[in-house]
Amino acid sequence: MAYTLANLQTDIRNYTEVDDTVFSDSILDPIIKNAENRIYREADSDDNRFYATSTLVSGNRYVTIPSDLRIIRYVQLKDTNVTPNAQSFLEKKDASYMATFYDTPDTASGIPKYYANWDANFWVVAPTPNANYEITLAYVKQPFSITDATQPTGAAAATNGTYISNKYQDLLLYACLVEAYGYLKGPVDMLQYYSQAYQKALQSYAIEQQGRRRRDEYQDGVIRTPLKSPSP
Repeated sequence: MAYTLANLQTDIRNYTEVDDTVFSDSILDPIIKNAENRIYREADSDDNRFYATSTLVSGNRYVTIPSDLRIIRYVQLKDTNVTPNAQSFLEKKDASYMATFYDTPDTASGIPKYYANWDANFWVVAPTPNANYEITLAYVKQPFSITDATQPTGAAAATNGTYISNKYQDLLLYACLVEAYGYLKGPVDMLQYYSQAYQKALQSYAIEQQGRRRRDEYQDGVIRTPLKSPSP
């Protein structure tokens, strides 16, 4: 059954045998958010893979970083100034490389080949664009939380749930219980038990997200699990 926020809060209280005088909603919401962030840091999911488009402006070497970006996957450039359109991928470099490679970074000088982190809000590209170019940013976005008031679509997150709460309830519950027992300062054996349960659920989740969901049976064939048969 998919979790709503209310269902999840109830299960955390039931599993820990702690009522809402200790685990009030205001206490549980940060615990749940910490648990979600633990999952997102340890394994990517297809639901968090996102794409955005932007334009490199002639003479401007800066690119605004998407506000919900967590991890960049790649930047693809499309040159619509030629026919047929040419496409290429920008190489990730350090900002120091960009600073020393070009003497006049604010002078339009060519088709960008590299990009680097400039600060928390901008990337810098080089060479500085000599025309306008389209770019596609592929990245891992910051997921919304089941504790958020609304989803990006405007739907209520608490009742509609998230990708994790709707499909991987055991993983979310175990992560929450690890955080909850850490908050309660014990018992240690229960913390260890749910930590182990969480790691097993996380491993299954990661195998599915980063392994099985990346496969195609037509190209890779059906995954076969070796079976041990008794010796004759």
